Amino acid sequence: MTLLLQNLPSVRSSAPPLHYTRSHSVVCGVSSSNTDKPRTRPKITRIKVKEPDDYHSTVKALNSKGRIPRKALGQHYMVNNEVNEQLVDAANVGDGDVVLEIGPGTGSLTNVLVESGATILAIEKDPYMAALVTERFASTHRVKVIQEDFTRCHLRSHLSSFMGSDSSDSKPYAKVVANIPFNISSDVVKQLLPMGDVFSEVVLLLQEEAALRMVDASLRTSEYRPINIFINFYSDPEYKFKVPRENFFPQPKVDAAVVVFRLKQEVDYPQVSSTKTFFSMVNSAFNGKRKMLRKSLQHITSSLEIEEALVNIGLPATSRPEELTPEDFVKLHNLIEYS
Repeated sequence: MTLLLQNLPSVRSSAPPLHYTRSHSVVCGVSSSNTDKPRTRPKITRIKVKEPDDYHSTVKALNSKGRIPRKALGQHYMVNNEVNEQLVDAANVGDGDVVLEIGPGTGSLTNVLVESGATILAIEKDPYMAALVTERFASTHRVKVIQEDFTRCHLRSHLSSFMGSDSSDSKPYAKVVANIPFNISSDVVKQLLPMGDVFSEVVLLLQEEAALRMVDASLRTSEYRPINIFINFYSDPEYKFKVPRENFFPQPKVDAAVVVFRLKQEVDYPQVSSTKTFFSMVNSAFNGKRKMLRKSLQHITSSLEIEEALVNIGLPATSRPEELTPEDFVKLHNLIEYS
């Protein structure tokens, strides 16, 4: 296979340029300092690691396992180490943090996470890449790789076992930092965001179109969907920066972007008597998106009661789902709740 080499641009962002002072070394000690306080680094042992991952090292690593990226599976490997560093900085990863990484691939992001002093639980579906990452970071004693399909794994069980020996009283929550395949982004978000009891934040590199849709879907547009209600129910999302497609191998047809989801605690969730019936109502409402709610929700209660509930919360009786904010859906649910 003949590969075309190119000069890859650094990540472009609307934010001011970031400046890095990291040396290429792995932090082998763990500090239990709180991330909200200024960090003071203790004297710790360091070991030298290879130069940052790039196009050449990524291709070499793939070739070593006889792997060819498959676009159909959303396999696009990051080949710009600056992007990996910005991704880790977006999560404010530091000494002693426990991080879940999904689909580490050749370990380019893993390398930056280890360098930042984190301990990583990586879940990788491809057995060859799982073996590669396990071998690469064996000497650091900081990375555990589970060869499993993330969308089907028993995540809480894995985390409970992993964090039992790696977490501390001052850092009870883990973080998620991942460059995930674009085709499983919705599944990953749905699995992770309700886990505010485990994770403080979820930082994902997503397809840019999906990132924009998840963070800022305006009312009265076709982009407004149940996933927007779900995301705002469980988190406070923030679009961080764009990552041009030229930073991946193979190059996808779309750009990417980094989104931070700061997870809410259960006490901060919108007050509904049942999340199950709430999301069932939301999904039903959008199943008939062009229909008025008095029609699409009439299997729950009568059209007249739905109209009265809408008027009661200050909306027209003829409202359609795309005209309701997440807060409106909460109020509507609490008024018509499967009575």
